[in-house]
Order: sequence, then structure tokens, then C-alpha cells
Amino acid sequence: MLIHVGFDIEFDLPELTPMLLLLNLHHSVMPAIRRPENLCVEPFVPITHHHDSFGNHCGRLVAPAGPLRLTNDAVVEVSPMPDEADTGAVQHVVADLPADVLQFLLPSRYCEVDLLKDQAWQLFSRAAPGWSRVQAVCDHVHSHVTFNYFSARVTRTAAETFAERQGVCRDFTHLAVTFCRALNIPARYATGYLGDIGVPQDPAPMDFSAWFEVYLGGRWWTFDARHNQRRIGRVLMARGRDAVDVALTTAFGVATLRKFLVTTEQVTQS
Repeated sequence: MLIHVGFDIEFDLPELTPMLLLLNLHHSVMPAIRRPENLCVEPFVPITHHHDSFGNHCGRLVAPAGPLRLTNDAVVEVSPMPDEADTGAVQHVVADLPADVLQFLLPSRYCEVDLLKDQAWQLFSRAAPGWSRVQAVCDHVHSHVTFNYFSARVTRTAAETFAERQGVCRDFTHLAVTFCRALNIPARYATGYLGDIGVPQDPAPMDFSAWFEVYLGGRWWTFDARHNQRRIGRVLMARGRDAVDVALTTAFGVATLRKFLVTTEQVTQS
């Protein structure tokens, strides 16, 4: 299955502004790209590239004052099947976890594991460890939190989402990640494209999506507390501990968003 992905984003900058970009696809997606990405900056300024410790493709630029337009476009081949699942995937004891996985048990900026540990064990201790316990987390977060785009707040943490019971996909993800870590299940934040393939069309404008991955049975598995179902056509852009590590644009100065269009659609040819 071929998925056309891209975006058209515009900012207004009052002065010369350094920016960090995570607008390219994740390196793990590279073998599936059928039409190469074409990240463009208007007016043109050079971008320097590097990969961070999570494998995210990062760009750096210094934008001039005035309007700044960022666009990208690619075609990616994805499986026509929903996210992989293994309901028998087991939970590892912490002592047996690989060293590079341990960081995904710890608190992070938006995931206050220490604040929600007691609630996590009260809510989920009766669920069987492993896949069933992660699914119980997703079921609870999906039913406990109401999606409300107009309530979006970039500073909202998992504990605040739990108390306020509303948010957007990043808030669902932060809360589920925090509960999993509190239950000694490694969990990491992921973001990328997710179109309405195999589900009813959402009339709202397309946006980037957030989901999470947990480490069970010796590998990482995808879960989605906002939609709470296996989905078709996820295209990964970045992953990390929480939204801090995967901010798609970071401006070191004032940057007023003027336009934000995201494209994710199935196509028949590249």
C-alpha cells in the first residue's frame, strides 16, 4: 500500500531565528520510501542534518526575519495490515531489560511517573502483566480522557491530563506512557502521519498524530490510547521519551504559526 505524506507550514518571524526541525521521516522508514522526501524552505536557507540518540532525522537552520514556509512531500509503502499484535507478549522483569531500554522507565518532562505510580497500581494491578496490562491502560485512558482539540495546551503533563480528563493525542499518549512506566513496562513516545485508512473519515483537518510503543517479549509494539485500535498506515517521523524529544519545530525565538496543512492519503502509484 502506498501512502502520500507531506505538509505545508508557515511561520512569521520578527527577527533572525535559529530553528531545530524534526520534519523528515525516521531513519527506520527509509527502506519503504518510494518517492524521496523533498523538504523545502522558502526563502531558501541551508539546512544542516544530523541524527539524535533516538535515530530521529534532525535539521538545523537560521531563518531570516519575515515569513518562513516549510514543505515536504514523499510516498511511502506500508503494510495493508493493521499494527502488529501479540496478545501473549510477556513483560520483562526490570533486571532482564536491555540497557538502552531502561531510560523508558524513568520520569520525563511530560510523564511524571513518580506522581502517578500509586494511581497506576490501584487501577491496573489486577490486569495480567504484559500485553493485557498495556491494553488495560489504553482502555482506561481512552475512556477517561475526552479528545478536545480546542483544549490543546503545549505545557499539559500526564498528571494534568489525568486530572483534567481532556486533551489531544499527545496528552492521551503521555498519560498512557506514564502509566506503563509506573507499572515497570518500558514505553516511548512516537509521532508521525496517520491517515483515515480503514476507519470512518474524520472531517477535521489532518494533523500529525501521536502514539506510543512498549517493550514486551523482546521487541517494541505499537499502541494508541487516543484511537484505541490497531490502525493501518502509520508513518513514523520521530520517537523519544515524550513530546520534548520529538517537537517537529523548535524556534529559538518568537515564531507565529500562520499556516498548518498535513497530507496523509492512500495513492495508487508513486
